[in-house]
Amino acid sequence: MDNNVELKEEEVLIKGTIKKLVYQNEEDGFIIARIDMQEPEKKEMVVVGKMAALSIGEMYKFKGKWNVDSRYGLQFTFDDYQIILPTTLEGVRRYLGSGLIKGVGPVTADRIVDHFGEKTLEIIEENPERLSEVEGIAQKRIELIKKSWQEQKEIKRVMLFLQSYQVTTGYAVKIFKQYGNKAIEKLKENPYTMVDDIFGIGFKIADKIARNLGIGNDSPARIRAGIKYCLEEHAGQGHCFVYEDILLQTTAELLEVSTEMVEKECEQLNNNKEIIIQQKQVWLPAYYNAEAEISQKIFQLIRFPQQLTQLNIDEKIAQLEESYKIHFAPEQKQAIKEVLLHRVLILTGGPGTGKTTTTIGLIELFEELGLKIALAAPTGRAAKKLSEATRRTAQTIHRLLAYKPKDRCFTKNEQNPLRADVIILDEVSMIDILLMQSLLKAVRDGTFLILIGDVDQLPSVGPGNLLKDLIDSGAIPVIRLTHIFRQKAKSLIILNAHRVNQGQFPILKSKQERDFYFLKEENPELAAQKIVQLCTYRLPQRFGYSPMEDIQILTPMYKSAVGADQLNVILRNALNPDGKSIKYGHQQYKVNDKVMQIRNNYDKDVFNGDIGNIKEIDHEEQVVRILFYRRLVEYEFSELNELVLAYAITVHKSQGSEYPVVIIPLLTQHFLLLQRNLLYTAITRAKRLVIIVGTAKALWIAIKNDKTVQRNTFLKERLQALIPLES
Repeated sequence: MDNNVELKEEEVLIKGTIKKLVYQNEEDGFIIARIDMQEPEKKEMVVVGKMAALSIGEMYKFKGKWNVDSRYGLQFTFDDYQIILPTTLEGVRRYLGSGLIKGVGPVTADRIVDHFGEKTLEIIEENPERLSEVEGIAQKRIELIKKSWQEQKEIKRVMLFLQSYQVTTGYAVKIFKQYGNKAIEKLKENPYTMVDDIFGIGFKIADKIARNLGIGNDSPARIRAGIKYCLEEHAGQGHCFVYEDILLQTTAELLEVSTEMVEKECEQLNNNKEIIIQQKQVWLPAYYNAEAEISQKIFQLIRFPQQLTQLNIDEKIAQLEESYKIHFAPEQKQAIKEVLLHRVLILTGGPGTGKTTTTIGLIELFEELGLKIALAAPTGRAAKKLSEATRRTAQTIHRLLAYKPKDRCFTKNEQNPLRADVIILDEVSMIDILLMQSLLKAVRDGTFLILIGDVDQLPSVGPGNLLKDLIDSGAIPVIRLTHIFRQKAKSLIILNAHRVNQGQFPILKSKQERDFYFLKEENPELAAQKIVQLCTYRLPQRFGYSPMEDIQILTPMYKSAVGADQLNVILRNALNPDGKSIKYGHQQYKVNDKVMQIRNNYDKDVFNGDIGNIKEIDHEEQVVRILFYRRLVEYEFSELNELVLAYAITVHKSQGSEYPVVIIPLLTQHFLLLQRNLLYTAITRAKRLVIIVGTAKALWIAIKNDKTVQRNTFLKERLQALIPLES
């Protein structure tokens, strides 16, 4: 402790330059930093408080009190601060080189200050074009510096306002990025618009900001936003609607208001057509309209006159078998007949039952008939898999529909339909109702529509249960492939996937070629250690598998010792301990890290669940470059909240993917998520090897639990209501 500093009860002012950030909490803006004090005297000191934003090299005036911490000694606790632009050349160098301004790193900062001296900040502010006089600064970088400089001025103004209302640093950045200079006006007008406008800001955050801005507990705007929030929360769990009594109760509890007040605002929202209430079901219009349009379009396609009924289908199938050396099983032949007779077909079945062979047969037949075919899947990974299996070009549904990121809409629609005679969709169990609605809008009447998927896998992440509802409706011809072909039956992966799906315990010992292992371990920490050993040396040494390219950990949940969060930490420490890094929030990212996108980003053409590798971290331009499927994608530092580490991911995030090796931790602490369809989905993601690490008890719990969570949907009933139109 420095006893030369006089401790006073009243607030005082000190000035200093940020030298080192010791600690920063992104959530509440709390910081501990070392500063070089300028006033009242020159010395190094620790300051503690909440700041909207700061950078190394910036100078501030702090208002607060001196205090002595029992652990850390003398420090200055501030409750108010103000930025002061640096006046010394060294201060300017540190300020510009801190990473605050995009396009200016330490080297560039030195060049600028060496050239302009004391007029550096004046030049950047008033005449930035003169930066071209500095070696290495081209026009493109000047534009970047100009934009960043202006943003920093505005963001500090907005952030200081937001901070005064206890808005945290991380959220302030998001708010400014969305609304820019109009952020303050937007928030004063209606802070709840942030829920719809800004990824990462949900109702609870917006509500906290609104309350700090003085909006009352019983404000109609607050209650309406709360109603929509509860509907979206249920949609996040897969539901298309919520029963009215449940919605009233959950919203009232959330907002701490009466159900009568919620009911009143529900009526107003219904009158405004912001929600739809029918038969005690409450819908957001997007999901109501999606189901209605899907059911109508499916029946338009089914009712379209068939033009291929004169074909001798058996003769055509025989010709295909002869020409392409394919032997179709009876149920595969039936699938080909059905699609030619009905135009719309669902093809479902487990691994090894011939979905791919049947699909190839259909493609060959349609090509011989001279029909134009479009192949698509919901994700880039699934499209890649379909392309490899059929040796034809397959696209994501978004690319097929020519999504325009700038306008956030699909180019292909009713007015500009797809020019395809046949559309084949794979991994349909992953498709939610909003995406299916968009696709069907672009499908012309008379088009053949073939829907392929495994109905026993996990349903879509988004709302609806599309494949199951279509099958259960009885409105569409369904071919279930059940026969496991001989060459596939040799695989324990295939055999055990079907055994699990039928409620039977997997075969763990076999004289056949081993591609399925069970490693017993009851202790979660030891199970995690075994997984690390498998990834770091056992599998690479014995089989030559790459832990980055070939091995994927699939776990039922995020939390726990063998959850995705903890496994990612210990696996990254083991597989990628060194290298250039960037810290964003509570997460650190390093060059070579394996990362996963956690939301659809149409601007970047990267989608929820896509996995890539960090190739470069550029602190000067404040961007991270990530390789996704041989394509380098650029992320600004502020966009890193769209990524998580992906050494281990949840089973839900693995849908539509295949990996050479899958390791599945399965322990009783996962009890709430141990379900048959989850285990079945995890096993079927593997191409060459499955290793389950855990207990037989947990395995049995998952196998016996075939009670999938019921989703509130009405698509099946809508389709069944249309069936009489066919009679």
